[in-house]
Amino acid sequence: MILCSDDTLYTGITTDIARRWSQHERLRGARYFRGRAPKRLVYLESGYDRGTASRREAAIKRLCRADKIILLASALNEIDRATVDC
Repeated sequence: MILCSDDTLYTGITTDIARRWSQHERLRGARYFRGRAPKRLVYLESGYDRGTASRREAAIKRLCRADKIILLASALNEIDRATVDC
């Protein structure tokens, strides 16, 4: 998940985080970033194949914001939780 300039949370999947982040910064990624900019990566999970990653992405997108915030602080998050403050 990416925290955006308008404090929303964007969820997506990729096999190359650095490349995808660069695309989002250059507004070459998802349409979601038209009118808002990515601030920082706040949540990361790995270990999925394409199919299970797509299902996991869909499940996360269905969560309400409060549940996404709880997920950010969970043990599933592979990013240092000390940096997450949204």
